[in-house]
Amino acid sequence: MMEILHVTAECYPYAKAGGLADVAGALPKYQNDLGHIAKVVMPMHRTKFLLENEWDTVHKGSFVMGQYYFDYTIIKERTNKLGFDLYCVDIFGIFNREKIYGYDDDSERYTAFQIAVVDWVSRWQHHPDVVHVHDHHTGLIPFMMQHCFAYRHLATIPTVLTIHNAQYQGWMGWDKYNYLPAYDSFQWGKLDWDDTINPLASGIKCAMRVTTVSPSYMEELKFNANGLESLFEYEKGKCVGILNGIDNAVWDPATDTYILDNFSVKDVEAGKKLNKKKLCDDFGLDIEKPLFIFIGRLVGEKAAELLPQAINDSVYHINGRMNFLILGSGDPVVEYHLENMRSSLMGFYNSQIGYNEKLAHQMYAGADFLLMPSRVEPCGLNQMYALRYGTMPVVRSTGGLKDTVTDFGDPGGFGIRFNDATVGDITYSIYRATELYGDKKKMTALRKKMMQIDNGWEVSAGRYIQLYEAIL
Repeated sequence: MMEILHVTAECYPYAKAGGLADVAGALPKYQNDLGHIAKVVMPMHRTKFLLENEWDTVHKGSFVMGQYYFDYTIIKERTNKLGFDLYCVDIFGIFNREKIYGYDDDSERYTAFQIAVVDWVSRWQHHPDVVHVHDHHTGLIPFMMQHCFAYRHLATIPTVLTIHNAQYQGWMGWDKYNYLPAYDSFQWGKLDWDDTINPLASGIKCAMRVTTVSPSYMEELKFNANGLESLFEYEKGKCVGILNGIDNAVWDPATDTYILDNFSVKDVEAGKKLNKKKLCDDFGLDIEKPLFIFIGRLVGEKAAELLPQAINDSVYHINGRMNFLILGSGDPVVEYHLENMRSSLMGFYNSQIGYNEKLAHQMYAGADFLLMPSRVEPCGLNQMYALRYGTMPVVRSTGGLKDTVTDFGDPGGFGIRFNDATVGDITYSIYRATELYGDKKKMTALRKKMMQIDNGWEVSAGRYIQLYEAIL
């Protein structure tokens, strides 16, 4: 039995900005189910979950960061309702805000969080077997455990870094070097990349193992890693891609309390039809036409700026044979175009700017196809959610999308894949999907096949355990 401490910036359902939260909220639970003790520590963001649950104070401490002096408090969720021990770091004025990211002082906020975590762990009467850090917000922790004088007694604890998205690296100028606790100055190179302090690069250099959230993404990082390509090539001996899973208990159309009508493989057609009718009624769409959805951040990584043109071209050039529904937020320009399309494409298209967990579940349950034209998709969870609900993913062949979706035209295939993030490739894939939708018998068979694919966390959680065992 091992004790694993996960350190993360977000964790569902406490605070969520993206897929990191889903992983942090599920992986520890499944590791506990395998007989281990997995815990999570994260910042004390001001969210609904914080206010609605009961907490115990388990530690108080303090530290100096540059010219700042901070007191911090570690609180623990009292009832273990998430299936694992959840700890939060409270630093007054740093994390009691509405957003997880997006502030001018994010470098200070997350450096302070990491120092507090390491300081807290240094006070434990025992040591965890593994400290597992996630993304650049926690990437300095392996360095601090090994090279900061006050915490060198933690250097023997194995560390694992999981990279959920290498595009964001947490860069800080060297003018902020004194934010870190006093360290061996001969080791400065383990912080540096391209003349800046780079927390992600530091984590890659210092962690005992580095994982990414899909095998294909790990390979892609050697050629497209926002400046870290040569580092991934150099450190490839300790790098491995482990595909994320999904929480089958949360994403289950047979028990999902968010959707109108529960269904399983046996009654998938009837169940999806009832859920689709609700969506179409709510958003003014035609239930007889195939319904394409997009759920996610409206940003360049997701190729979201291509959606308005692709949707317009599909409606006008494929004779309005389909419907579209968009849920997401991000680039204000993309949001503006998507909102303005409602009037010109009334009856064929609708959108809701923002994020709504209940609506997302309803869309997976009622839609026929999910669009994911991503330029970058380290793993992707949406396509796995869609498969669980019998909704066919229409995806660009990249990262985890390539690892989890096989084109229905290939042997054993069940989805639609295309090569390039272009309007042309997206509209052609929409055309293929629309043609497939007309073959009801084939569509039903593919839906049943999709729903029986197991992308649950059990296998992936086991692979992480094997990774820990290999380095202990």
